[in-house]
Parts: sequence; structure tokens; C-alpha cells
Amino acid sequence: MRYARSGAVNIAYQVVGDGPVDLLYIPGWISHLDLYWEEPAVARFLHRLAAGFRLIVFDRRGTGLSDRVPDDELPTLEGRMDDARAVLDAAGSEQAVVFAQGYGCPLAIIFAATYPERTRALVLYSAIAKAGEKTEDYPWGSTPEEAEAWREVSAERWGTEEFAREWLGRLAPSAAGDPRQIAWYARVMRASATPTASQRFSEMNALMDVRALLPILHVPTLVLERKDVVAPKGGVDVSALEEGQYVAERIPGAKLVVVPGQDYLPWVGDQEALVSEVAAFVTGTRPAPEPDRALLTVLFTDIVDSTGSLAELGDQRWRELVAEHYILIEQALERFHGREVDRAGDGVFATFDGPGRAISCASEITREVRRLGLEVRAGIHTGECELDGDLVSGIAVHIGARIAALAAPGEVLVSSTVKDLVAGSELRFEERGLTELKGIPGEWRLHALRR
Repeated sequence: MRYARSGAVNIAYQVVGDGPVDLLYIPGWISHLDLYWEEPAVARFLHRLAAGFRLIVFDRRGTGLSDRVPDDELPTLEGRMDDARAVLDAAGSEQAVVFAQGYGCPLAIIFAATYPERTRALVLYSAIAKAGEKTEDYPWGSTPEEAEAWREVSAERWGTEEFAREWLGRLAPSAAGDPRQIAWYARVMRASATPTASQRFSEMNALMDVRALLPILHVPTLVLERKDVVAPKGGVDVSALEEGQYVAERIPGAKLVVVPGQDYLPWVGDQEALVSEVAAFVTGTRPAPEPDRALLTVLFTDIVDSTGSLAELGDQRWRELVAEHYILIEQALERFHGREVDRAGDGVFATFDGPGRAISCASEITREVRRLGLEVRAGIHTGECELDGDLVSGIAVHIGARIAALAAPGEVLVSSTVKDLVAGSELRFEERGLTELKGIPGEWRLHALRR
């Protein structure tokens, strides 16, 4: 993490990768560089950009790790554009591809018009040229009443998971039902801005109007849209494709590319299609597709004798205990950098990039859940998995599930693969012998973690 000085304001930025071409990414609304890397989908998106470029990403003034905007100041669009220049200067970049999303597009447009010699290319995703109230000649916006209602609601519910769930449902319908992403998005809201700061940010955005600059842009420009995105602006939803077409038609020589998808957030849905189009436009070649297989450690947990406990405790108390047990699991996954993939029955399926963290996480889960009067069994295996967006599948997943089913109450049972991978650590195991796993060829040697 570094800071660039823009006048009296400190702008947080990062440089990732060492590609031959610099790419400056300007996010759409709020952002938080630290929390970006804690969400696997966002981290993967940034890493994919950094695979072919030298990626420069920053938090705009008023949000994330950058300085807040004083109550008595409303920065001009030119001043905010100058933040991008300051970041490029600090990063030692003389010329960059400027890749902007949504509310970041007006900043990118004014930068490209002001510094064409420093703009190798302009990429506008979910492009807008005007924020604020809708007009007869620019209908993609809200009425004053709708904008005021939005400000009141956002101030009252800012940072709550209820608000994050509703907002994520509009920004990324594909992720709307994912509890992990909802919780992460609520954290981003709280960490990026207070309710007052978010209001100031909305006020700054409402002043943006760069329509007059579109005809005088003289840099290679790509307008990139997902076909079915409905973008939220000022509390109302508008057709991102229609607005993008308007922008593309008014920029000389601009290329409009429409890819399938309904998610406004670029890291949700088929992010590979977006990265591929950016690379093809700038370099003339498409990057190799990201491998769809990876070595992962899978963890499965399950509550022991859930039917008997339900009969003993009753529906209401049982639901409360299960909810508390999920909270403990979520906390453990966050601590040990695990990613929840799915919930089935009364358990969780999660993945880790290393077996040691998976074992430590499972050990903590079994210990903490016991305080609730419940026993959880856990199974762990490491193997090659198939990846399809956020979905994880393959024989390694089935093996992990079968191992978990054989674990005793409170036990963390692992495959010999896992045991071998953590050799040399302080972890100790007891052998459980050879066994057959239902539907899996051959015999498998299993080991139980010593408490």
C-alpha cells in the first residue's frame, strides 16, 4: 500500500504485476483496497488484470483508505481527476490504459481529454457520461424526489447486512443469495465510508456531467457492456446497455462490445470475458484462459445427531443453535482465510489454499461449537478441483465429503494426502487404518487429528 499526494489529500493506491503496459483501474462507487483482497472473486479479477498489465488501483478521495472529504468542501470533477494523475505520477507511470467502471467513467473521460498523451487507451465498463438527475436528453437517472429518498434510506441503513443484501441484489444478482458475499459487502460499506461520508460521495457523483467532452476524445476507446445489466443510479435502476450505447455513439471511433451477463460488478459472473476483451482491445491478443482446475484443500463439517437434537430441543431452540453454529464457522473461516462454497444439511463445505489452515480451522470449529452443546465432525482432503466461477467440484470434493461422513463426534479426520502435506509441522495424528469410501475407487488411509 502506498499513498500519493494530490494537493492536500492523500490517495491510497497499489501496484500489482509487472506487465509491459500500465493499466489504471478506477472503481465505480465505494472501494477499499485492503478488503478487496479478502474477497476471492475480487482478488481473482485484479490478479487476472495484473497477469497481462502492470495494474495500478486506488481508492478515490472520500472512500476506502484515502482521505475523507471535509464537510465544507465539494471537490470539482477536475480536482478528482487530478487524483488519478497524482497516482500515476507516484507509480512512475508515463502512459497507461485507463479502465473505469460506472461512476468512475466521467473521471476517466476527463482525464483522457486532458491528458491524451498519457492515455494509451480508454476502457469504459458500464459507461456513464452524466450522473445526478435525469433530463429529457439524458433519461438515465433519478428524479429529485427519488434521489432524496435514496439518500434518506442509505443514511439510515448504511452498512447493515439487510441493506447490503438488497444492494447486492441490484449490483450482482448472481451473488445476491451468497451469505458470505453479503457479509463482505456490508463490511466494505462500513469500512469505506460512514453514512455522512457516503452522502458526500453521492453529492460529488451527482455533479458529474462530461457529455460535452465525448466528441473531443481522441484516444482509442472501448465501451464494454454486459447485455442485461440493470445499473442502480440515484436509487433507481437504468439500462446500462442503453446508456453505454449513448456514450459509444458520441466518442469518435469508439468500439462497443457487448458480452452476456447481468451483473454490474465486474468480478461477479464471467469476469474472464471482460478481461479478455480489455486485453484484446489494448494488445490485439487475448490472454490464455485462466486454468479451470486448481489444487485446493476441501473441508466438510456436519452436526452430529442433528435429528435427535432437534427432537430433544424443539424447532425454535434448534434453529437458534444452528444459526449460532454457523456464525462460529464463519468467524473461523475468516480467521484462517477459508472460503465457504456451500451449505448442505447442517454443515459447511469450504476450501483453503493450504491444508494447515484447513486443519486449524476445523479444530477451532469443533472446539468452539462444543461450547454450544453440539458436536461437529469434520473431514479434510487435498486434491485437484474443477472451478466454474464460484463453484468447486471434482473427485477431490467427493472424497472430502466421504471422509467427513466417517469422522467421529468432535473429530477432524483427514486423508493421508493431507497428513503428508503437513509433515514437519506440530500437528499430530492417529491412524484410523484403511477404509473404502462410498463411490470412490480403491482403499483410503485415514488419520484423526489429536486433540
